[in-house]
Amino acid sequence: MRKSLFLLRCFALLEGFSLLILLFVAMPLKYYFNDPSLVKTIGMAHGLLFILYSFTLLLTHLQLSWKLTNTLVAFAASFVPFGTFYADSKFFRNR
Repeated sequence: MRKSLFLLRCFALLEGFSLLILLFVAMPLKYYFNDPSLVKTIGMAHGLLFILYSFTLLLTHLQLSWKLTNTLVAFAASFVPFGTFYADSKFFRNR
């Protein structure tokens, strides 16, 4: 059980960083400098990390019998910049 929580924390941080890099580095390069190359690579990595985060969140929810509302808030946090960092500090660290 501790392993799934550790993996969830790792994927949450990686997914959060990939979203920030995608939004604040790759997208400005695409639209201001007409260079879409980073959006493809960072976007693909972010998509994979999002899937891994979601899957690990579901597994951790089932293994640790979390409240559904906490799991849904942690899932919704992945759509917001800095959201997974909030979910980590609020839900994942204290378990």
